[in-house]
Amino acid sequence: MHRRAFLACAVLVPVSGCLDFLEDNGEEITEPGDVEIVWDDLVRENPGTEDERVVVWGAVRNVGDRTLSYIEIRATFFDADGEELETVIESATVEDDSREQWAFDVEFPRFGEDAADVSTYELEPATGV
Repeated sequence: MHRRAFLACAVLVPVSGCLDFLEDNGEEITEPGDVEIVWDDLVRENPGTEDERVVVWGAVRNVGDRTLSYIEIRATFFDADGEELETVIESATVEDDSREQWAFDVEFPRFGEDAADVSTYELEPATGV
């Protein structure tokens, strides 16, 4: 019985040190509410062909008080019936924190007929660091 207690403690000790490192490394993950999508547009390339692809282009802005260096955007793609086809998360790297907006693009992962099925999409900020 004491052996199980020892093993449980032995497992927790290294983890507790890792948790402190994650909290003290200076990078906090922000609330998605600190990031706002300013504009977006769905673009089709090579429509009606086997090479058809769908990409959502947009711009995001930091509306919080923290300086950000990395932002993730979640795009959910839907067909004409409103059925979810795919969810993709892409990043927008903030290269110049003096700018107010940063561009991003999220590509639907399939081509051809599958891409042609995309009718609408929803975007939301996922995280920011």
